[in-house]
Amino acid sequence: MGQALSNENKGEIGVAELQDLYKKFVTECPSGTLFFHEFKRFFGVLDNEEAAEYIENMFRAFDKNGDNTIDFLEYVAALNLVLRGNLEHKLKWTFKVYDKDGNGCIDKTELLEIVESIYRLKKACQQESEEGSVLLTPEEVVDRIFQLVDENGDGHLSLDEFIDGARRDKWVMKMLQMDMNPSSWMTDQRRKSALF
Repeated sequence: MGQALSNENKGEIGVAELQDLYKKFVTECPSGTLFFHEFKRFFGVLDNEEAAEYIENMFRAFDKNGDNTIDFLEYVAALNLVLRGNLEHKLKWTFKVYDKDGNGCIDKTELLEIVESIYRLKKACQQESEEGSVLLTPEEVVDRIFQLVDENGDGHLSLDEFIDGARRDKWVMKMLQMDMNPSSWMTDQRRKSALF
């Protein structure tokens, strides 16, 4: 449920690339800001309710100052994180996407909403077993994540528990990679959109 988490830091965005991104951003968003409806159009989910909820959470995570738009600096920071960020930064970003109410922890309801959204999109919450793959319900995925990650048993995942759990358990990491993989999405969109 976090992007291609094994993709480690590949360096900063160069000046020439930054200038090219700016030209394309200004061409696509002459106002200098990217609004939510444009963000949805960019990802091709204008009429896809299942994806819209997930995209809204992603948009909120990219919108650092909470003004309901993404300006060029937020856009570049998001691209740099998704395309080049290290594991810890990507996990922090994923945590922010899942923490819908912004209170600094993820409860079962928040995680279930995200897992259900991703499940509807991907139709793939599977647990590997010796006999093959067993399809897990979103509730089973959430319960298992909480069993493995909620160290103090308070029913909430803190950022530290979230990061430690992902690093410690391969299954949890796999579930955190189950999502829409913004890195791949953005790479695919780079070919299709004037934004890149």
